Amino acid sequence: MNFAAGLAPYGITPGQYGVLNCLWTYGPCTPKEIAKELRLENSTISGVLDRMQKRGVIDRELDPNDRRSIQVVLTEEGKAMKDDVLRVIDDLNDVALSPFTQQERDTLIYCLRKIGNVESHGSPR
Repeated sequence: MNFAAGLAPYGITPGQYGVLNCLWTYGPCTPKEIAKELRLENSTISGVLDRMQKRGVIDRELDPNDRRSIQVVLTEEGKAMKDDVLRVIDDLNDVALSPFTQQERDTLIYCLRKIGNVESHGSPR
């Protein structure tokens, strides 16, 4: 099973999973914050959010602290699917990492975290 196939029963795509994971981790966010976290253009995230809102997993609300700003929030359905979706992700990770020893997994995770701390211009965050 691949990433897209694992998420298909929940009606979400890999890109939409990124948005959900961001909201599960940080709570309500602006579209700009989500785009920055996922390293996407604002115009790209807008279409993703439109499809997710139609699907019923997120909603857009006025920011109570700044009524000029919109926040993306999880719906009850978006909250309810968290455990099941994360279980699928864990299973997919286990399959992907199965050829590696524990030491190799630890090294890979270390390297990926190090890569994740580098901005596109090559400097550490």
